[in-house]
Amino acid sequence: MSHSKKVVCPYCGAVNRTPAERLGDNPICGKCKKGIFSARPVDLTAANFHNQINNSDIPVLVDFWAPWCGPCKMMAPAYEKAAIALEPGVRLAKLNTEEEQQIGAQFDIRSIPTLVLFNNGKEIARQSGAMMGGQIEQWVRQQLT
Repeated sequence: MSHSKKVVCPYCGAVNRTPAERLGDNPICGKCKKGIFSARPVDLTAANFHNQINNSDIPVLVDFWAPWCGPCKMMAPAYEKAAIALEPGVRLAKLNTEEEQQIGAQFDIRSIPTLVLFNNGKEIARQSGAMMGGQIEQWVRQQLT
């Protein structure tokens, strides 16, 4: 029997049920017809943050960052590569703490960049400071074993 997973569309926010074994087959959103996975981090805002975190059956890794942060800018290419490596098993997302200060405060973000890994709507791990190369993928895989 096929087990389905809920995955939130990064474009329209619709919650899609996809057979677990088909997540890697480039599923499209039933509502907006765009690809559910884009191999790039999803931009989060106050409007879509809780939907993406709470309604997804796959883990969501959030990069809490700000445009003025040098280490955040240095880590950005590695984070983009991690999205390619970790999807569809993990959704990567970014939250600009300058624009969404309330969410940063809600999760007690004291330094940036901070990566927070959510699973089934709950924080399961956190790492502050920039990670480079394959460190992001390695850290995420360690948290999920």
